[in-house]
Amino acid sequence: MAQGTIKSIRDDRGFGFIAPDGENKDIFFHSSAVEGRIFDQLREGQRVEFEAGEDPRNPGRRRAESVRLIEE
Repeated sequence: MAQGTIKSIRDDRGFGFIAPDGENKDIFFHSSAVEGRIFDQLREGQRVEFEAGEDPRNPGRRRAESVRLIEE
């Protein structure tokens, strides 16, 4: 499972971007991909785990699935 840091959140639009560890390109995630229905509790700078998959709406681009907050 990949890990990264939440780079930005758009609460009003229901999505955000994760900066994956060791990668230069941010990855999109939708509120529906967040486990435990905690999207509204996520903040920039928090650490998360996720599964990276292909975005069916944008072939060739990745998106995060099964996003989970890493408890520190």
